[in-house]
Amino acid sequence: MFDSLIHLLLLLTSSVFAVGLFRILGLPAMLAYFVIGIVLGPHALGLLEDEESGRQVAEFGIVFLMFSIGLEFSLPKLYAMRKTLFGLGGGQVVLTLLASLVLGKVAGLSLTSAFIIGAAITMSSTAIVSKILMERVDLNSRHGRLSIGVLLFQDLAVIPILVLIQTLGSHSDNWLDVLGLTLFKSSVLLFLLFKFGKNILNFWFELVAKQRSRELFVLNVLMVTLLMAAATNYVGLSFALGAFVAGMLISETKYRYQVESDIAPFRDILLGLFFISVGMLLDVSVLINHIVLIVFLLALFLVFKIGLIAFLTKLYGFEMGVGVRTGIILGQAGEFSFVVLALGLQTHLIDGDSLQLVLSVAVLSMLVAPFIIQYNGRIARKLVKSYTRNSYKVVETIQEHSLDLRDHVIICGYGRSGQYLGRFLREENIPYVALDMDASRVQEAAAAGENVIYGDAGRRSVLEAAGLARAKAVIVSYAETRGTMKVLHVIQEKYPTLPVIVRTHDDSEMDLLRDAGAAEVVPEILEGSLMLASHALVTLGIPLNRVVKRIRLFREERYKMFKGYFRGVSDADTTTAALPQLHSVEMYKNFYAHGLRLDHIPFEDFAVEVKQLRRTNMPEPIAPRPDIILNEGDILVLLGSNAALIAMEVYLISGRKP
Repeated sequence: MFDSLIHLLLLLTSSVFAVGLFRILGLPAMLAYFVIGIVLGPHALGLLEDEESGRQVAEFGIVFLMFSIGLEFSLPKLYAMRKTLFGLGGGQVVLTLLASLVLGKVAGLSLTSAFIIGAAITMSSTAIVSKILMERVDLNSRHGRLSIGVLLFQDLAVIPILVLIQTLGSHSDNWLDVLGLTLFKSSVLLFLLFKFGKNILNFWFELVAKQRSRELFVLNVLMVTLLMAAATNYVGLSFALGAFVAGMLISETKYRYQVESDIAPFRDILLGLFFISVGMLLDVSVLINHIVLIVFLLALFLVFKIGLIAFLTKLYGFEMGVGVRTGIILGQAGEFSFVVLALGLQTHLIDGDSLQLVLSVAVLSMLVAPFIIQYNGRIARKLVKSYTRNSYKVVETIQEHSLDLRDHVIICGYGRSGQYLGRFLREENIPYVALDMDASRVQEAAAAGENVIYGDAGRRSVLEAAGLARAKAVIVSYAETRGTMKVLHVIQEKYPTLPVIVRTHDDSEMDLLRDAGAAEVVPEILEGSLMLASHALVTLGIPLNRVVKRIRLFREERYKMFKGYFRGVSDADTTTAALPQLHSVEMYKNFYAHGLRLDHIPFEDFAVEVKQLRRTNMPEPIAPRPDIILNEGDILVLLGSNAALIAMEVYLISGRKP
């Protein structure tokens, strides 16, 4: 009992420090768990023993990983991505497996070992790729969408691969009969689950949710997941298949996001245990003694996988540069590589030496992946000269499209927010051009007459081609702060005075964005909350003028970027006295300031700013030039605190300073 407690404390302590360190370094937490398993495992310090009970607990991590993957799938989504999913993704998996079988046979491996190795190296890391694509705002780019499509197919391919490994692991002479029977049983089970499971789960989850108990809801999710896993295991299939199906069925219910949130802690902790158990399999001495061979195999693996994906991408009508970028993004091994290898070892289909080499290559590929992926564009442009020429063509197209625009607005990102904004600008006859990285969205919107064009607003050449030097303002509608910061950095380098209005998810990074050069920052959640609060207060009987004052006061204090407001009756309290306000002063003949030039009036001594001047014979306001002489009927619009404005008005009337 005491030894078990010591092992648990050792695992917890090392996990906290290792995961924290890897987070600081920008590396996936999964690799931290590998390092823990390697260092504390039987091949290094020997502080952790490879016990059967520990492996069984860790394998539940795979069950919940497959459940989470299932939550991401839906039949409409699969159909919409069918070309990329089953074409490019299917080709990559099948050809990698075939190449592995051929090379394995040449190297003297058994077909089963070669199949295990091929199945492992065909996978890529969903965790690494999705994280980096989101950080680089590349999810909607061509290489980003192709990468996600291939990853989805790889996740789907895990199911038949695991079924086949278990069948081969039976070591039956008539394994084809066993495989046929397994496929028949799985087809019947899946038909029944998809035919009746969705309606049953909808009814059951609604019944559980009505009890309004989070504890009961979480228990229910665990029960459903493990019941499905047990059902598939009972008919000779894997636990993972049942968990995957459970995730797919729940993804069709309205409780999907709640389930995903509740299951995440269990999944991450159990997955951590699984990756620790995999790390314990790696013999560091093998890695050190065969480092030259392992580095050679790593280089061969990366070149083969990148080249294959680039070739397939080219076959499906994309330019080679996009293919190379997609290949670099998917060039590493993935989480399921270790699932396949662990199951292969468990079923005795792969021996220790082969396992050590493949494990070493897989781990190293994932370690170098973040550093390679961030330079995928540069590498593609170096290797494929036509890709650079095509980039120039994109810039030229944008330049031709924006050539006649003057005093226009550049909208960066043409999603829902960008499109709504474009409609407002169009209603006000304000010229604009929108830039977006989603080619299909650009094509559809442009066909409908929208002024949008394909381009990456994070590149200076693209923004300048869109007329940045002639623009009146730039509006960034990205929800991701990283993408917004890229645009702000580009604009600040050469056009620091150009107003940039940015959108952000909440108010947590408003100061960061302002410091980066944003003139205005609009947080979605905060503005939505203010609208909700204003409607709620009015409904509850609060007078409208008090509601308006309250919302205005909150914005003044929170944003600190509004240029003042005109004070009214509702502001007759001390809470608004210190805030910047606007005040209009009409000039009369008997005023001290009548006939004086603006630069002869010491506005700065009173901490007051002249915002504009209006004259009765002019429909538009006049900019406050120093040489303007004040005449009767002129109206000065002043900005300052309440006390400063009172003192300033007294001076304008009498010439007396406080």
